[in-house]
Amino acid sequence: MKYEYAPDLQAIAEDVCNLIFPHIQLHNIKCLRGYGSSSKYTLARCHALGKLMQKALHRPAFYAIEFLSENFDNLGEEEQLKIIIHELMHIPRSFGGGFKHHDYVCEKNINQCYKDYKKLKGEKKWFIKKLD
Repeated sequence: MKYEYAPDLQAIAEDVCNLIFPHIQLHNIKCLRGYGSSSKYTLARCHALGKLMQKALHRPAFYAIEFLSENFDNLGEEEQLKIIIHELMHIPRSFGGGFKHHDYVCEKNINQCYKDYKKLKGEKKWFIKKLD
């Protein structure tokens, strides 16, 4: 596998966090694209720096979100956004290095977060236009 930072996905993830996941510490998450995966069905993965490593390295929790280029990049914008939301939903409010599982990160909740984001994003654009 080869990895590179994904500033385009990072910008989207940060925008999503600013609007619907304010508990996520933006300076402690990074989005990366992975190339060369043999996985046929995995689109993205969220990785965390666990408690033991946090203590050993004297640093707070950190999350890396990996997007598998071969499977993710060819999707439409809506599906990509839902996947970004999905991965961010795995990060708990405590931002302590753990994960929320798929009993919470499910299609129903992802779709609700997607709707909330689109609504707030639309309101944000309207507000910005009104100020101009």
